[in-house]
Amino acid sequence: MTLDDGTSLFTKTWPSGSAPEHFFATEAAGLEWLREAGTAPVPEVVVSLPEMLALEWIDAGPASPQAAERFGRDLAGMHRKGAEAFGAGWTGFIGPLSQDNTPSAGPWGPWFAERRLRPYLRISVDTDALSAADAAVVERVISKIETFGGEEPPARIHGDLWPGNVLWAADGRAWLVDPAAHGGHRETDLAQLALFGGAPHLETIFSAYQELWPLADGWRERVPLHQLHLLLVHTAAFGGAYRASARAAADAMLGS
Repeated sequence: MTLDDGTSLFTKTWPSGSAPEHFFATEAAGLEWLREAGTAPVPEVVVSLPEMLALEWIDAGPASPQAAERFGRDLAGMHRKGAEAFGAGWTGFIGPLSQDNTPSAGPWGPWFAERRLRPYLRISVDTDALSAADAAVVERVISKIETFGGEEPPARIHGDLWPGNVLWAADGRAWLVDPAAHGGHRETDLAQLALFGGAPHLETIFSAYQELWPLADGWRERVPLHQLHLLLVHTAAFGGAYRASARAAADAMLGS
């Protein structure tokens, strides 16, 4: 969209029919909350309406090693701003699906199991995207979740940080778009960056992040656990094409 004064805006609308209630208001709230951290760049919300969201326009640029290094530091800084609880004070969505953001004091493991894994496991089984055997493996992961370690207080996370939701910009920075923002575990954002081929210069991002805020021992071994959420979401939303990836993540956490 181009305004009368020549200003360009990026607009989002629902592909067909009406958007779910609060969908764009939720995204706007998440963007503004991440933006308040003042670290990782986030587009400004210009207009938020029930059927449309308009954001400042960001010109795309190359994904350079320098941009990746800065992104790692920016992401660590944003996470360190923290959150009052796991969850958020607004309705949750992850892609086209609803997500329970009811705030919780934690601990993180049981919260993640009940609010981020089981809902999408149920949908995936009900739609036959996952088999009963697949579901049993995920349930075993859930039953062991408190043994995997890495408990931390809630961080301010993007929540849907697969590589397609990082906009490498002409200003030499990596901007965060399309969040499912909430108080969560910081390892979740980092694990999601490794999905679907991985973000450019991924190890540079990780190294720069750790220089500012080192991760707990065993974080690489927990990557499949944190990825399991988004893989189950994709399985629930888009069907069995993601079944093998979700099963592999669960198997990895069980050492299978």
